[in-house]
Amino acid sequence: MGFGSCLHYGGQGPKFVGTEGCMNNLITRTITGIVYVVVMVLGMMRPDTIILLFALITGLTMWEYTGLVNDIDGVRVNRFICTIAGVYLVAAVALWRIGMVDFRVFLPYILTIVYMFVEELYLKQKNPINDWAYTMLGQMYVALPFSLIFFLAFQIDAMNNASFEMLVPLCLFVFLWANDTGAYCTGSLLGRHKLFPRISPGKTWEGSVGGAVLVLIVAGAVGYLANKDMNNPHLLSITQWMGLGLVVVVFGTWGDLVESLFKRTLGIKDSGNILPGHGGMLDRFDSSLLAIPAAVMYLYFITLK
Repeated sequence: MGFGSCLHYGGQGPKFVGTEGCMNNLITRTITGIVYVVVMVLGMMRPDTIILLFALITGLTMWEYTGLVNDIDGVRVNRFICTIAGVYLVAAVALWRIGMVDFRVFLPYILTIVYMFVEELYLKQKNPINDWAYTMLGQMYVALPFSLIFFLAFQIDAMNNASFEMLVPLCLFVFLWANDTGAYCTGSLLGRHKLFPRISPGKTWEGSVGGAVLVLIVAGAVGYLANKDMNNPHLLSITQWMGLGLVVVVFGTWGDLVESLFKRTLGIKDSGNILPGHGGMLDRFDSSLLAIPAAVMYLYFITLK
């Protein structure tokens, strides 16, 4: 292959694409990636913006998910209500976590779930179980994990007062980005042994190890900087930060593979095209959908309340 072209693997096998096309794609991916990182970082700087950010992410992801499953023959989920329910759950968890509302805020959400079950009585679908299954999968796979981010972002003290903790949720995504970067670079250079060829042929054990090493380095650096002031240490020690990084690596990789299995089952390459050069919302947030719940469990086991 000469310098004037690059290789692209499509459905009919390898194709050569001109340098101009490759460069345009690289520029598009780069611009989208920069905008994405800036939006995520700025959105997690304040308690009000992190709530708005993840409500928006949940809405876009649920809308994308319901559109994908409604393309399955014989499946019809209520796209609008599923999306509204997911966004409501995220907002309700956030407001409940910071003490603005009590547990009754979840009653409308529960009523909506009941409605989506009863609705099938009147739709005369051939297989309503499919509708129920895909409806609840969306709530558990998308809305619930995103809602748990607020258990990382808002900490409760002994007096039951909430305080905003920006560093933990932000670094969770930093660790995911570092894992992707390390895995890509190491896998491209040294990758030989396939990690999960049945689901994702491009991933290698070498890449996974490279991603994990980079995350542990980043986590150690974050832990050191966060605890540099001995009079005001962070709630996580350096060792605990590295433990969080390892949890994010393992469950983030599984989250990526789960979404790959989801797409492979549906016979699609990308979940959408809302993010030019990066695919859809599920493509962008797949790792976090398992990493967020795992991080919550890890941190609650060791220190948080």
